[in-house]
Amino acid sequence: MPFSAENSRSQMGRYLPAKMQEMGREIRVFMPKFCTLNERKYQLHEVIRLSGMNLIVNNCDHQLIIKVGSIPTARMQVYFIDNEEYVIDGDSMLNAKGGLLPDMDERLLFFGRGVLEAVRKLAWQPHLINFSGWLTAMIPFYLRRINKENAFFTGTKMVITLTDDPFKGSIGGDLERKMKTDNATAKDLRLYGQTDYLGLMKAAITYSHGIVIGSPNVHPELVAYAKENKRNVLDYIDDRDEFYSRINKLYDTVVGTSKFEN
Repeated sequence: MPFSAENSRSQMGRYLPAKMQEMGREIRVFMPKFCTLNERKYQLHEVIRLSGMNLIVNNCDHQLIIKVGSIPTARMQVYFIDNEEYVIDGDSMLNAKGGLLPDMDERLLFFGRGVLEAVRKLAWQPHLINFSGWLTAMIPFYLRRINKENAFFTGTKMVITLTDDPFKGSIGGDLERKMKTDNATAKDLRLYGQTDYLGLMKAAITYSHGIVIGSPNVHPELVAYAKENKRNVLDYIDDRDEFYSRINKLYDTVVGTSKFEN
């Protein structure tokens, strides 16, 4: 928010990073470039030094376009992942009936890898990545795969925020075959074998180091799965300031306080 429709997820995307910045952390925010976003109004501009970067998805080159806008009142920049072939017509990845857009498997792969490649290209080595919602479910897979080829993300921890964002059905395409082209292991393929909402989120939970229950309406099966499989699980509370303060402490627990000391 304000770059996407106002709801509990976009509010957290707006206020959590700003709060972490106030607490002394250096933050970067990435999100998809939705077509409903007015580029002129928000003065978006392309990050020229990233222009021309191509990502291979399903054995095809796809241009990664990174644009940036700002929220002056929060002194916060937001980076947008964009691609002409994977245009997002509305302000979500769902159609009017709650179904998924076409080529959703490739969109997930492109967005997940695109964020990490942009971070690496810009030489922002993160202590921690906090990703939110099913659109980001492939980030743990790519973070692990990239680490096999490059030590840039060595030591980077992952926290997933679970939200109330289910979709109907399963993502289309042949995800297993496309993951294999990105050197997926047998464990990767097994975890991402179920491509419905619960399957994707359980895979992301398994690879994460910490879990934030970001809504009172998170699917109870995911909450139970997280608590059965992870020690670092933070329950949702209504008081936003207190909630964000506890998330800040969770970051210290997951990464280790010493890494944030100057």
